[in-house]
Amino acid sequence: MSDEIFMQRCFDLARLGAGNVSPNPMVGAVLVHENRIIGEGWHRQYGKPHAEVNCLASVLEKDRHLIEKSTLFISLEPCCFHGKTPACTDLILRERIPKVVIASLDETPEVAGKGVQILRNAGVEVVTGICASNPHLPSDIRNVFVSKKRPFIQLKFAKSADGFMGQHGKQVWLSNQFSQVLAHKGRAEFDAILIGTNTAQTDDPALTNRHWLGKSPLRIVLDRSRRLPANLQLFQGRATTWVITEKARAQEKAVDLPMFFQLNFDENLLENLLSILFQHGISSLIVEGGAFTIQRFLEKNLWDEAVIFSTPKRLGAGILAPTPMGMEVARYQLGADVLTILRNDGNRR
Repeated sequence: MSDEIFMQRCFDLARLGAGNVSPNPMVGAVLVHENRIIGEGWHRQYGKPHAEVNCLASVLEKDRHLIEKSTLFISLEPCCFHGKTPACTDLILRERIPKVVIASLDETPEVAGKGVQILRNAGVEVVTGICASNPHLPSDIRNVFVSKKRPFIQLKFAKSADGFMGQHGKQVWLSNQFSQVLAHKGRAEFDAILIGTNTAQTDDPALTNRHWLGKSPLRIVLDRSRRLPANLQLFQGRATTWVITEKARAQEKAVDLPMFFQLNFDENLLENLLSILFQHGISSLIVEGGAFTIQRFLEKNLWDEAVIFSTPKRLGAGILAPTPMGMEVARYQLGADVLTILRNDGNRR
């Protein structure tokens, strides 16, 4: 069996931690002896043991003597500093694992290649870059967060067969039930979701996860002049909501629901908002609309992935859908809908 197969297993394991480990990275690890997996694990929850720890803990007693003859596959460079948990490089050396295969380096400043160097200096054979060209690396979210000091940004929208995503002042449903379930799965896996004033007022979305297991994301709405009514679903208590506005009063930040953040709606609005999200440990963000809001992110090149649901419905007229220019990395048929995923290669390190 090839190294790529074992690394793909690491990726699959890593994604089991989606929605539970942020702002830590999703990481999977597999321990292999002579093409047999004898241990595997993933980072399950923020502040809890890392993937390498869970992987080695899963090795059966009868196989523990094989650890020092095995290869450890990890989706991300092991940490080499003591944070909420001990350094994983120490564990690897203590268990005398002779070879480690890694997909991505960790761009966290305290790591950033130091984990690999520590292992090599101790005589461990380290191979890096296995499956690094995979378009859906679990480490992408973390590496964007720590290198760009902003969340990983996914643009998400549905569009009609004739290129529209809605109609002015009217709620329009385009995607089918399969697409809606998948969209809610994304809500369970991302930290936050953002919309603009017009979308909030026209569609009155709840922005909660109702069709998938897991949590609901932090809801963020841009409301420059505080014109959104208090009875919108966004302001019900099923999930936390932040309102970004120019009209906040200081006391609202402390005592009211939702939370109000005062920002100038100028050319630096998005950068300032993303900086606040970074400071609060929000490592992933879905931008769900509307067209004007998504277009502002596109114009600033502030996006990493676009998720587009193309539907067979035709609107004839309305609000034109945005057109992100990125590399297509996946396409799926969802009943009559087609899901296309684009990657902004210019933002990938």
